[in-house]
Amino acid sequence: MSQLQHPDIDGSDYSKLLAGHLGHLTASQEKSLETFKQNLHKVDLYNPKVGDSGRPSHDDTTLLRFLRARKFDIDKAHEQFADTSSWRVEHDVENLYATFDPEEMESAKRFYPRWTGRRDKLGIPLYVYRLASLEPISKEILAVKPERRYQRIVALWEFMGRFTHPLCSHLPHSTSPTPICSTVSIIDFDNVSFKSLWSLRGHLQEASALATANYPETLHTIAVVNAPSFFPTVWGWIKNWFDEGTRNKVHVLGRDPGPELRKFIDNENIPKAYGGELDFKFEDEPNLDQATEDAVGTMPRGPVIFRDGVVVRPREGKFTT
Repeated sequence: MSQLQHPDIDGSDYSKLLAGHLGHLTASQEKSLETFKQNLHKVDLYNPKVGDSGRPSHDDTTLLRFLRARKFDIDKAHEQFADTSSWRVEHDVENLYATFDPEEMESAKRFYPRWTGRRDKLGIPLYVYRLASLEPISKEILAVKPERRYQRIVALWEFMGRFTHPLCSHLPHSTSPTPICSTVSIIDFDNVSFKSLWSLRGHLQEASALATANYPETLHTIAVVNAPSFFPTVWGWIKNWFDEGTRNKVHVLGRDPGPELRKFIDNENIPKAYGGELDFKFEDEPNLDQATEDAVGTMPRGPVIFRDGVVVRPREGKFTT
């Protein structure tokens, strides 16, 4: 694990932060992106124009996530993209998301990181995951059939990619027009027991493995707070769930995270439990700021997409990864 680092908000370090992102590609990376598209098109994994909409089957932001995950090695990115495409067909992800029961989706959010409704200084959405909140419902989590539990994870990752990231890209942000395609997560270990973590390890590993394989480069930073004395032991058995790039994005802040968090999140957007001013607990619905409220009104429930400045249901316009 590394020390928490974040670029100065004056923009002096943005070039490093945004390297490999849309609008910040080197000539070599631009060429790699075009070659990647051509190669995928040849095997029917990418279409530059789909139907009457004229939209590509996958936007550049998505394609670049796979390239960055493989350090712009086109062959390795192609292999991962092909694997993900097969995985999406195998699990019927499009239909799964479009038909997912809204109430079940809202209930499932209690088991995974939740969006606070706020963003960091770069406009990246801020999530919170309070692990102790899982203890009272651990039996409920584990009682769900493994296949349905897996589908819930998929639906929530789709929600993040189809709603939260496009919404945050639409909102004013300091790196505009570069789209937002990742998250910042505060992982809170306060009052969680080792026994509880051990019992939930399969649940947590399943979600981590799914994300690493099929939603690459969607993690910007993980800030671990209130780390217990046994955290090194826990880290020892969870670090292998992630690739090296992801492991380097995990930072332990201890029990007074406010000063470090304020380096990259405005105080009014940091939950009070972590030294800020925001009224938000893990169990709460997102506490939307004014700009977000203006864009969507109240927080929508169930599977939705944010596209072209409006909230739509999946069947109103097919969306790919």
